[in-house]
Amino acid sequence: MALAATATFASPAAAQGACSRELLQGIADNWISGVKKGSPFEMNLGEWVDYRENLEIGFLSAFFDNQARTVDFSRALLDTTSCKTFVEAVLLNPERPMVLTTQLTNGFFGVGPIDNLVTDKGDWKFDAKTTLDSVKAEQWTEIPADKRMSRQDLTAAANAWLDARAANGATTADRLYVIDEVLGGVNVLARLGTDRLPASFTFRIEDGQVKATHVAVNCGEKANCSAPGL
Repeated sequence: MALAATATFASPAAAQGACSRELLQGIADNWISGVKKGSPFEMNLGEWVDYRENLEIGFLSAFFDNQARTVDFSRALLDTTSCKTFVEAVLLNPERPMVLTTQLTNGFFGVGPIDNLVTDKGDWKFDAKTTLDSVKAEQWTEIPADKRMSRQDLTAAANAWLDARAANGATTADRLYVIDEVLGGVNVLARLGTDRLPASFTFRIEDGQVKATHVAVNCGEKANCSAPGL
């Protein structure tokens, strides 16, 4: 299972105002390049970078560890209002298949903070190949401008999906959002249930309806943990 590291580079860089989609796509591309090459320095990092792995303070260098990896699929959501990028990546490496769901913020002095949720063998319903087949089959084309939902409505739709499952035990706390109106996409990182497990929820929302949902839960020390209510 993926374990959070126990140290950090430093304190977070302050987030700045609205960003362009081109800038945020570049951050996503550089993150994937870093994962492929095993180096965080593919990114324009801030001088002080707050890195969290599975919602715990971690070492960015420990995650990369100079290990080159093959990324079999990635998709980005670009939040121009909060200046954040979300990247979902699937890695089928036989030695350690993984699914990464990562929020990256563009700060005043570069990229940071970074929230990286890592799921692999032993995590909730983990199957990288099944995930890959599912995400590749989905359509995430740009939504025409006159049919796009507002940021507020996308947030409300994602919250409604999450809140509907709370009654069955799948409560979520400390939600962190990335919202892309152009793709109708929302990612929420949160703590799930009474065990406060690190979890990621990604939605494709069109015309007020959730059309696709991706859920990743890191089990920590509890191999093959359950997630009641999901």
